[in-house]
Amino acid sequence: MLEGLISVADEKPEKKEWYLEYLIHENRPGLLGDISSLLGMLKINIITINGVDLNRRGMILESDDDERIELLRSLLERVNNISITKLRHPHLRDRLAVRHGRYISRDADDKKTFRFVRDEIGVLVDFLAEIFKKEGHQLIGIRGRPRVGKTESIVASSVCANKRWSFVSSTLLKQTIRSQMADDELSPDHVFIIDGIVSTTRAPEQHQTLLREVLRLDATKVVEHPDIFVRYTEYSLEDFDYIIELRNYENEEMPYDIDPQISNFNSDWR
Repeated sequence: MLEGLISVADEKPEKKEWYLEYLIHENRPGLLGDISSLLGMLKINIITINGVDLNRRGMILESDDDERIELLRSLLERVNNISITKLRHPHLRDRLAVRHGRYISRDADDKKTFRFVRDEIGVLVDFLAEIFKKEGHQLIGIRGRPRVGKTESIVASSVCANKRWSFVSSTLLKQTIRSQMADDELSPDHVFIIDGIVSTTRAPEQHQTLLREVLRLDATKVVEHPDIFVRYTEYSLEDFDYIIELRNYENEEMPYDIDPQISNFNSDWR
């Protein structure tokens, strides 16, 4: 009994990460130092800090005491120069906002749709890599015009996530339509890359059989041109965990309704 009590007493509280974001009303000299000092007195560690938007600052914090976090919230609410906008366990977007100094754009109506432009491919690669690190089934769609960087981003993200990748279908260098894969390829450690146009409009039955097998795997699948993919399969956009939109520039029209049967399809979209 005594040994059990000693063992419980020796257990250390679990350290948890928190995301603190605040809006700065008046960026007076010494403001950040005052907040850092307050965190130090509460024995809350600062892991990462950065500006995340105009007049906003974000921090990833670490603490083994939830009550200290609530005390921090109470004290910061009394500081006249700032307003707390977020104090929670960090989401993926929070971590990337602190890492890159800005928030990733997300669709106001569809929260699983995220938007990037070509100049932000570094942020996109980081974002996808964090998603690829998750275990289990994931279905990700990526929209974008030809040569905007869709496939390259997927491959680079796989490398960053330390995952192997396999093309089920692709037009990166030439048209690829796989009919079979080696046994070691059909594993959860792979990221499977599917061209939603090639796989659904031009592929033979052997490829369709392989495609169904890949989609059943407990692994990450990335589908380029998801809107075409769902048009010719039993899947819907609701089955996707994330939809990525990659544009050449901010207001570029996104091609949701391209017709893969038109005569100039090969030259325009491959």
